[in-house]
Amino acid sequence: MGSEGPTLLEPLWQGPAPIDPSAVSGSVSCVLPARYEAVKGARQFTGSTLRQWNLSELLDEVALVVSELVTNALRHALPGGPAPGEPERPVRLHLMRGPSRLVCAVRDPSAVGPVVGETGCGEESGRGLHLVESFTDGWGWQPLADATRGKIVWAVFHLPTHAQPG
Repeated sequence: MGSEGPTLLEPLWQGPAPIDPSAVSGSVSCVLPARYEAVKGARQFTGSTLRQWNLSELLDEVALVVSELVTNALRHALPGGPAPGEPERPVRLHLMRGPSRLVCAVRDPSAVGPVVGETGCGEESGRGLHLVESFTDGWGWQPLADATRGKIVWAVFHLPTHAQPG
């Protein structure tokens, strides 16, 4: 995965490692309501952040992946929303920029992990994680320390060489 010293996520196949604050040059997050309209807000938040970080060239791919991760959280982790009288359990989007990587992470209240589905060519849904796989340099998920509190699904993008320090 590289020899740049502390990294954001290493090794990727074991889930996100503890993040060394000195390896993060930017970190933002936002809370998204448990409604499908939140996907648009997630894309806008991502676009604004990437423009501030001078990473506009990654905007299309990252916005697509963020849309898929947030949609999956809303569709599978929060189907139907909260029961009457139950508090809304939001989804949280995190964006972290390190020396050579951008990490997008979506936290939701379900401990059930995402599953890459088998889809036929005529089906309208079920391709989200295939898209995430195609547009990223790695993705995965990890239950939160208290598994009853949910999970984080993350995706990693390598930064273009000109965007890396050094």
